[in-house]
Amino acid sequence: MGSLKEITLEVDRIEHAMQLFGNFDENVQVIEDAFDVKIISRDNEIKVSGCEEEVSKAKTVLKRLISLVAQGDIITKQSVGYLVQLASENHIDKVKDFSAENICTTARGKQIKCKTHGQKKYVDTIRTNDVVFGIGPAGTGKTFLAVAMAVTAFKNKEVDRIVLTRPAVEAGEKLGFLPGDLQNKVDPYLRPLYDSLYEMMGFDAYQKYVEKGMIEVVPLAYMRGRTLDDSFIILDEAQNTTPEQMKMFLTRIGFGSKAVVTGDITQMDLPQDKKSGLKEVIKILKNIKGLGFVYLSDRDVVRHELVQKIIQAYEKYDKLKSKRS
Repeated sequence: MGSLKEITLEVDRIEHAMQLFGNFDENVQVIEDAFDVKIISRDNEIKVSGCEEEVSKAKTVLKRLISLVAQGDIITKQSVGYLVQLASENHIDKVKDFSAENICTTARGKQIKCKTHGQKKYVDTIRTNDVVFGIGPAGTGKTFLAVAMAVTAFKNKEVDRIVLTRPAVEAGEKLGFLPGDLQNKVDPYLRPLYDSLYEMMGFDAYQKYVEKGMIEVVPLAYMRGRTLDDSFIILDEAQNTTPEQMKMFLTRIGFGSKAVVTGDITQMDLPQDKKSGLKEVIKILKNIKGLGFVYLSDRDVVRHELVQKIIQAYEKYDKLKSKRS
């Protein structure tokens, strides 16, 4: 065990310290549990005591959080957990460099920000490439951030249209059992895309742009035979495309357009005898310039903290199963 140490950090305002600590001190509890340190706050001072090496890590995390609070960022238990994870793995430079970059503002005034280094890399890759593949587990913000980038490009008049699409592949249920006409049947598959657009633009603005044909949310099958110029196109749930569908989609891209393909290759709903277009396209296009591949991991999960643990447990189980077979 290393020598014991106590350090003192200062915050500009007492309110900042309160925001940093969180409800019932839940934020600092994460830091205390991870590094086995004691953190107390008096007025605008924060004292950290414990083993010297662990105090140093806690100090790095706290200084970054104090800086974020001073910038007006909202500190959550989740964002604290991310920085703690980086520090625990000795990625101190990544802790110091971390900044929650603002992408756009929703209709209700909420700022949409990158919450991990992986998400920032994803957003930067979308900015600098015409075709981007965002691959990773559920909850990493693949679709949500892509929609945010599409809405930003649309508002900045960089594109004239947003087109969102996904394959209507059943996950245990059959389309034929759902009531209504074809559009009613495919709507449940497109619901996550609708929800993201409503949040970004507001329902009234969304409806207005749909009526003008400036926003489309359509099943992948409707894309055949089209050429899309000056558009921001998002293909969601791409792991459920066949190789033929993936090729068809990628060849729809016209002049002045940008395309983002998102998917999770661990959650395929295709029949066992069908190949995934997303898996295949990684091998086929990996060396083509102008295309970007970004791989997000469980570290980039921004949903409930249990989602990250569930993903890690499944990965561990799949590895064991592969070894046995």
